[in-house]
Amino acid sequence: MLFGRKQKNPIKIPDKGVVEWKYTTCGYCSTGCSIEVGLNDRGEAVTSRGVGGAHVNQGKLCLKGIFEHELFRSAGRGRVPLIRERRHEAFQETDWDTALDRVAGEIQRIQAKHGRDAFAIVSTGQIMTEEFYTLGKLARGVIGTNNYDGNTTLCMSSAVSGYKRSFGSDGPPGCYDDFEHTECLLAIGSNLPEQHPIIYWRLRQALEKRRFPVIVVDPRVTMFAQMADIHLPISPGTDVVLLNALAHVILDEGLEDRAYMEAHTSDIEAFEAEVAKWDPDTAAPVCGIDADTIRNVARTYARAGAAMTIWTMGINQSTHGSDGVVGINNLNLITGNIGKPGGTSLSITGQANAMGTREWSSCSGLPGYRQLENEEHRKEIAAFWGIDPEFFPKKRGLFQTDIFPAIETGQIKGLWIIATNPMTSMTNTARIRRILEKLDFLVVQDAYEDVETNEYSHVYLPAAVWAEKQGCFTNTERRVNLVRNVQPPYADSKPDFWIFNQMAKRFENGRKIRFPETTEGAFEEMKQLSKGRMLDYSGMSYEKIERNRGLQWPCREDDEVGAPRLYTDGKFQHPDGRAKLIPLPWTDNNERPDDEYPFWLNSGRVVEHFHTRTRTGKIGNLNKFSPTPYMEMNPDAARRLGVEHGKYARLVSRRGDAVVLVQLTQRVPPDMVFVPFHFHECVNRVSLGLLDPHSRQPAFKQCAVRVEAIEDQTAAAVRNRAARSY
Repeated sequence: MLFGRKQKNPIKIPDKGVVEWKYTTCGYCSTGCSIEVGLNDRGEAVTSRGVGGAHVNQGKLCLKGIFEHELFRSAGRGRVPLIRERRHEAFQETDWDTALDRVAGEIQRIQAKHGRDAFAIVSTGQIMTEEFYTLGKLARGVIGTNNYDGNTTLCMSSAVSGYKRSFGSDGPPGCYDDFEHTECLLAIGSNLPEQHPIIYWRLRQALEKRRFPVIVVDPRVTMFAQMADIHLPISPGTDVVLLNALAHVILDEGLEDRAYMEAHTSDIEAFEAEVAKWDPDTAAPVCGIDADTIRNVARTYARAGAAMTIWTMGINQSTHGSDGVVGINNLNLITGNIGKPGGTSLSITGQANAMGTREWSSCSGLPGYRQLENEEHRKEIAAFWGIDPEFFPKKRGLFQTDIFPAIETGQIKGLWIIATNPMTSMTNTARIRRILEKLDFLVVQDAYEDVETNEYSHVYLPAAVWAEKQGCFTNTERRVNLVRNVQPPYADSKPDFWIFNQMAKRFENGRKIRFPETTEGAFEEMKQLSKGRMLDYSGMSYEKIERNRGLQWPCREDDEVGAPRLYTDGKFQHPDGRAKLIPLPWTDNNERPDDEYPFWLNSGRVVEHFHTRTRTGKIGNLNKFSPTPYMEMNPDAARRLGVEHGKYARLVSRRGDAVVLVQLTQRVPPDMVFVPFHFHECVNRVSLGLLDPHSRQPAFKQCAVRVEAIEDQTAAAVRNRAARSY
């Protein structure tokens, strides 16, 4: 008897008629996978595949990347510019000149009447770096508003703030290759298998070659927690307490790298004095991790020859997000785990080009990590652009999360939203709806006409999507990779780069400043502005980036490839060249469960979807596997409330309510529920979003809710469908 493949039908991959493969970079998360899109003989994109020689993904793609070619003709795309006098009237189709004239005219009218900062711009983390640079030039040097920010405030602002406070500059110091060298991995608030599957595959590859302990800190039993050697189910919002306690054990038991601390850090005494207060017995009842486990984790981490920490939104989206990042940096500084193979603090970024906006968009300052507060930086950029340095403000304006309240109070009258969807992504949806209604003028620039925020706009500008354009993305490990133009823009949509250039021509300063006509021309300007700085691009070119399947910065003029790590020489970006060890007192300022609202609400990502589902919600195979919002709930808690698996329940907070399908699981504790954040009709209808004082990032993951059983399931299903179609 024969066994095995001979007795089965062989696997066949259907022939899709590919006659040409075009190189590009995935436009979803920050992993930065190199991808090739297959075109048929009619020039249509019919399939996607990973690039085998690429350092990042080595031929692999996740579910989203496999179907990414379907974006070009996905439903809801914007065909032509749309315009209307009053919101909620029917849109009228128009031409680009008319639409852009209307937008420029409204900006000038609002600024003339109310001041330059009465018009605000909120951007994204998903357009090309050259587009970010051009938008920054437009916002800072032409329109001149200081109320300009990106939606990365919602996901990476705490990482940026923490890096700046500890090291003197933004910029993740490590890389994916650190998995190959580390002897201990600590992951805090990161569900890597679902958030960043290819990075998780890189980790699994490293573990197959040699075992090292993996420690996952997460209040929920995630996929990552299930594979970990140690899972710490922390109490929500108490990461700083745990990190202080780990540092306490390391210093108390003499496990620190004292030579590194004394040579490369400052403020040691103040840091040690604060950490001394957080012995494991004091920390345990606060953070929910028993004292002996804290000691075991601290010893494991400190005794490793090289140890690294990764994190995502579980740290960042907190009232203590910036402090959490600083706490991670403190841990790695006292153990000497910065700037060496396997030793790093590595934030896993969310959006494809969140790093590009941090580097070049001028949201928080000026291009190339320059600061508005620095007079020399203002003079340098003004001279390069050819304008008066006095045109620049002397400090950064409002963060995105402060721009919306400023609309509410009447300080801001007009808003330009670019490739982001605050009606889904911002906390407290009902409040955001009321705020958008107050605007004198709203323009939405997006690849999708049916994006929820467009319900409130006066002008809609249809933008090209992903590889209908050309430019660069920067990934989590500072790797700059190229997006080649695969297909022409859909209908009469235009690249964001073109839109920004055309808008500049309608302003006085826009006729003074040179705006390159090609993205490669903008890239050359960026190279000049970066030369000699930490994020040096001067050794890069489009051809060299594509040939190497991405280059990490710094990549200096004579470098063949870029540098994999920062701070290898122990010199940091603070004026004294040292990193700061920062004391972290902890105050419990979250909304906590009580008798009326007895559950923590936790939120996160699922592997099938990306952010607000503007794109993945249109892709059949992605939406098929995750078509509707659901709530994970502990069976014991559900039983007490009469809530059943597979039935609808009502989720209620002090801000609103939502109807959601229930999934009973032991993955969440009895005092918590979990809801994926991708669905506009659910989690942010009830979320609170208190802000971190340093980063202004919302605490999406900590608020109190109650759950109510619903007797009339038919009516609940109707309400759920109505909310989804809103």
